[in-house]
Amino acid sequence: MKGIVNLQKQLVPDLLQVMIERFTILQSVRLYQPIGRRALSENVDLTERQVRSEVDFLQAQGLLDITSKGMFVTKEGALLLENLADYMSELRGLHVLENRIKEKLSIANVIIVPGDSDEQEWVKQEMGKACVTYLKSIISTNNTIAVTGGSSIAAVANVMTPLNKEEDYLFVPARGALGEKVENQSTRIAEEMAKKSRGNYSLLYVPDPLSEAAYQSLMEEPSIQDIVGKIKQADIVLHGVGDALKMAYRRKTSAEIIGRLKEKQAVSEAFGYYFDQSGNIVHRVRTVGLHLEDLKTIPHVITIAGGKSKGKALASYFKTGKSELLITDEACAEEILKG
Repeated sequence: MKGIVNLQKQLVPDLLQVMIERFTILQSVRLYQPIGRRALSENVDLTERQVRSEVDFLQAQGLLDITSKGMFVTKEGALLLENLADYMSELRGLHVLENRIKEKLSIANVIIVPGDSDEQEWVKQEMGKACVTYLKSIISTNNTIAVTGGSSIAAVANVMTPLNKEEDYLFVPARGALGEKVENQSTRIAEEMAKKSRGNYSLLYVPDPLSEAAYQSLMEEPSIQDIVGKIKQADIVLHGVGDALKMAYRRKTSAEIIGRLKEKQAVSEAFGYYFDQSGNIVHRVRTVGLHLEDLKTIPHVITIAGGKSKGKALASYFKTGKSELLITDEACAEEILKG
């Protein structure tokens, strides 16, 4: 396929650009349907005139339906998107980018979707779909899946589908709640994933972070001990990586600690640990749930994070953190390679 793609780039580069634009339009319609032309033009970064022309073509090909409510992708359009996914990745050079990221971060598996999730919400949804597809390939009977909070993991929940009706599995939050938006909290995400995948769930209702005294008190509760035991014995972990200072502010961290993070040049955060550019742990907050050392015994650890703004944070985290798979986007991957 690579040879064919290279020949096409040389002979008909304009045709390939048209293919990319039409593929992107179909992708966006599928994610936001029903959607109007104006909203679609904003999502794909094309003028309304360009979108109108392409939409007319795609409708004539039987790939789009246009109704009074907006546009929908037809069954034929959805099938085309699935069949073209690998080709479009090759066309954009994403497989080459994936290999470069594997080498840069010393990680076994990388999946990169096109675009920048900082700018285009549909990119985050595509990352979520990639995660669900991978989950289906590794899930097995009685598996426990621990999930953190954040918008990238919430995107996985948004696109979750049944994993395997014949197998029993349990979703649990990997940590307590940060006090952020409800839709981005790990407890809500675990529950939604379980319901959409036809699995089960157990919830953890504790704040994050905790004082030492509160932590010791909570850990004496039998119900907390039970759910924490399930979390630490997870077979699969889905987690994001955050920008250090943004996460600190979301945790309502004291000015003293924020000053210390700045002084030590903290770059990334995951599981309550803050890392500098070299991957050194510069600060840790007390949380109930998974800790960094717990990842060593968990078979499948999947990191999902994207957007140009996360490039430095991911490069920092992977100096220390364990993961078997990184799911990210094109903009983030390119930013990682700059470091």
